[in-house]
Amino acid sequence: MATTNKKFRVLIVDDSAFMRKVLETIFNADDLLQVVGHAKDGREAVSLAESLKPDVITMDINMPHVDGLQATAEIMTTNPRPIVVVSSESKEGAASTLRALELGAIEFVGKPSSAIDLDMQSVKEELLRKVRMACKVRVVRTASRIASKLQDGNSAKPRVQVPVSPRPAATSGLDQRFPVVVLAASTGGPATVMRIAPGFTRDFPAAVILVQHMPAAFTTQYAAQLAEFTEVRVKEAEANETLQPGTLYICPGGQHLRVTPSGRIQLDGSSGRIEGYLPNIDVTMESVAAFAGALSIAGVLTGMGSDGANGAKAIKAAGGFVLAQDEATSVIFGMPAEAIKAGAVDQVLGIDDIYAAIEKRVLSICRQTPAGVR
Repeated sequence: MATTNKKFRVLIVDDSAFMRKVLETIFNADDLLQVVGHAKDGREAVSLAESLKPDVITMDINMPHVDGLQATAEIMTTNPRPIVVVSSESKEGAASTLRALELGAIEFVGKPSSAIDLDMQSVKEELLRKVRMACKVRVVRTASRIASKLQDGNSAKPRVQVPVSPRPAATSGLDQRFPVVVLAASTGGPATVMRIAPGFTRDFPAAVILVQHMPAAFTTQYAAQLAEFTEVRVKEAEANETLQPGTLYICPGGQHLRVTPSGRIQLDGSSGRIEGYLPNIDVTMESVAAFAGALSIAGVLTGMGSDGANGAKAIKAAGGFVLAQDEATSVIFGMPAEAIKAGAVDQVLGIDDIYAAIEKRVLSICRQTPAGVR
């Protein structure tokens, strides 16, 4: 007796008839996927997402009438579905893709520059892997609050004003003690970080390092866009700069970030993937544990895989504090679940409670730790 495997239903959104055909051929040749509809612009995408209820949507960005960003915002606000952005990796394309990810898109695949059939075959395996993964994601309604900010361009206001005192002066880690926070994220990370970032203030008395699994072409733009939503200073980390409180450093894509014993940032782009990850979150956390000890704080957020679990153990062993995002608010519960299994997590919290917990720990450290020589 033959068995019928249920296929995941795919909606393709792209203004190019040729590209829609190429993608349909790729998906329909896969044992797990079946294309159930096509949309040539965002207006059709919103309508078909509602009527077809696909398991996953592939979304182009630059389209007439209603573009992919507007469609993503509408879908993720009113009828959430897993969305994989399939768009250009140019500078402009990277900026738009990041906006879509902040609005709640799950993943992205860069179109080759010429986007002809032969070139699309070069990203076929990546495309299939990410679309299959997205089909299994329990989407979180993320876009409504973020969408309005993206559309009006206004910066988010901090939820809580962190008192300046007792705040160590923003000087070198050699002569001052201050907390160091590492935020770790992968799949679903951009939208998740957008829920945390507005809490940080200009005078936040800790250094914050964000390690997000993201290609090199994206992180400079990511830093610029994230800065629009928070009052803390945001920058892409640079080699040999001294870690400072009141700054959120984004690990550059394609490089591993370590903090040296003297408190300087060290970037490593020559080692390739470590345990399959580039950047590798464990590498950063382990170096922060060695540098900051009990003043280190880790936040393990949504993402696939186990990166961050060993680093969280190192921070815990050094007397630091570890938070993990809960399953209910994670796009993918892989990374937080692995840190929890490792016995390294002090608190498991929903995304909207994580900033407050970080702030509470940071202020507790600042009250207990006088400035002085390390």
